[in-house]
Amino acid sequence: MAVVGAVDIGGTKIAVGVVDENGSVLARRECPTDASRGYPDALMRMCGMLREAVQQSGRSIEGIGIGSTGPVYPATGLIGKLDFLPGWEGSPLVADLVREFGVTTAMENDADAAALGEAGWGAGRNKASLAYVTVGTGIGVGIIAGGQLYRGADGAHPEIGHHVIDPSGPLCSCGACGCWESLATGPAMEQWFAANVPADYPHREGLTAKRICELAREGDEAARRAVEREARYLGIGVANLVTLYIPDAIVLGGSVMRSADLFLDTIRGTVRRHCGYVPFEKTAIELASLGTDANLIGAARVWHHRYAQPGASHAA
Repeated sequence: MAVVGAVDIGGTKIAVGVVDENGSVLARRECPTDASRGYPDALMRMCGMLREAVQQSGRSIEGIGIGSTGPVYPATGLIGKLDFLPGWEGSPLVADLVREFGVTTAMENDADAAALGEAGWGAGRNKASLAYVTVGTGIGVGIIAGGQLYRGADGAHPEIGHHVIDPSGPLCSCGACGCWESLATGPAMEQWFAANVPADYPHREGLTAKRICELAREGDEAARRAVEREARYLGIGVANLVTLYIPDAIVLGGSVMRSADLFLDTIRGTVRRHCGYVPFEKTAIELASLGTDANLIGAARVWHHRYAQPGASHAA
């Protein structure tokens, strides 16, 4: 089995690493994305960090897998248009890494990459179908059916985080009102909380989703209401996934799900109430198992999915 270089590109940071055939990270590096410095500068930093990680690992890499935020084009290896990667649209990241390292390289949306990681080495192992849901500053969903990533028309990644749950809900950056992402992310919880606590609320300043969850555990009533609202909307979205796809498993990850103990009971209860016409009990609702390196491990799995399957082409 191959040792693979991995690149994870987010709006805040870029991480690279070397991942072995068992999904273990042998070496890693990271730096701020600093997208405003431009794509060529980011490419230079990615290549430098990856060379350092390869040297540290003491292994040679057979390929490179990439998981990137936002729209990407797996077939062409180009980065799509994304507000917080200004000027990166159309950049040929796959071709550039092939040129720099001389190995086969593959790229997917980061949610799809994480889904592949959990399916290959994590909570979704041996499941024929699964949906991976990452909940943080946004909501991303990757779907695997029959061992393959689900793709839409023209190979597009479905933006399930933007399906509408409440048309009277808040306006989202996508242009819709009340989509899942506008109601059930960390920022959505923060915004609702700030708008619904009294002006003299003692913990108002600098509140994050993490802090709201901590306050809820301490018994703060306002924080408990915010958590209950978050859990309800998370549950509705998960229930919709169950009704639409009935996967073997739904795997939940991302920064918000680090407080999963506050949400899981409500999520599962919502699924029971909303999924009356499908065998919802056959869908396991589980937490992601790959830990803090999940995105890097998923990025490595992108290469395996493209090049290490039976019959896959190894032409660079």
